[in-house]
Amino acid sequence: MSESRNERAEAAERDGFRFRHRLQVRFRDCDPMRHANNAVYFTYLEQARFAYWREVVRVPHSDARSFILARAECDYKSAALPGEWLEVWVRATTIGRSSFAFEYHIVSGDDGRLIAAARSVQVMFDYVANRSFQVPEDLIATLEGFEGRALRARAGRR
Repeated sequence: MSESRNERAEAAERDGFRFRHRLQVRFRDCDPMRHANNAVYFTYLEQARFAYWREVVRVPHSDARSFILARAECDYKSAALPGEWLEVWVRATTIGRSSFAFEYHIVSGDDGRLIAAARSVQVMFDYVANRSFQVPEDLIATLEGFEGRALRARAGRR
């Protein structure tokens, strides 16, 4: 028996994901094997990350003091197909001195299968001074408030 879309959304929320960004696999995203090319998944993560930043943090990314991507990794679980609707679930997981991490689940909006699981690390970055800076307390409060749990990493982490 397959789960309904509401059941899948509830399951993701139970797993600690509170933010969802929907997008559709475009024809141009696909390779000759007729599924989304592996590199395109990082674009999907980027789209979801910026949607989270706009909607949850509410700070324009055009701000001179923002973040820079330091690391991204993706485990591919199932092929995403042309025209398929995807739900990219995002959650903040940890906050260090100058960095914070996101986890992602990309799920088929059609049948609920897990397409990919991913993680990224962002570093707070001052583009004018060209250097990192400490995660501001108000950002920590916003992320922890939205996620509903403490996110600060133990001492000694970046």
